Amino acid sequence: MEIYTDGGCIGNPGPGGFAVVFIEKGKIIEEFSQSYKHTTNNRMEYRACLHALEVIADKQLQNVTLYTDSKYVMQSVTEWGHKWKRLGWARNKSGSDKIKNEDLFKACYLLNESLDVKWQWVKGHAGNLGNERADTLANNAASASITHQIEDSPVSVTKRSPDESLEQISLF
Repeated sequence: MEIYTDGGCIGNPGPGGFAVVFIEKGKIIEEFSQSYKHTTNNRMEYRACLHALEVIADKQLQNVTLYTDSKYVMQSVTEWGHKWKRLGWARNKSGSDKIKNEDLFKACYLLNESLDVKWQWVKGHAGNLGNERADTLANNAASASITHQIEDSPVSVTKRSPDESLEQISLF
């Protein structure tokens, strides 16, 4: 299965949206998008990836490639996160360089640790049909009427119990 994600804003910060497109055997089988009243581009990119990871976990999907046009989000989850976790969820040893969008980064990182997902960067606006569809849906979500938009509230990440190493992650 291929999953394409994208997020964006009208202004940054501003009204935003994200989208996820699920493709199996070359056909779109599901699409999801969400609108937010006031957010940032990176938060929307993270929310798209988090939604995809939650679906992968909930449906126990196998052989999944997750496509994103955000190198920052992909690298934070697949490369830099290991170090940031060791440093107590900071980007440096002193803890003075805080992780931006820590709630969403941490939720993506921790969920990704428990899954076998291949991450793939795809250049945005370069004609990739999955990415173009996700971009269209994300832009439509960002442009949605204010009555369809929700607040961009923090994501909670809490331990299930002191004995379990996996953490409970909630998108909303």
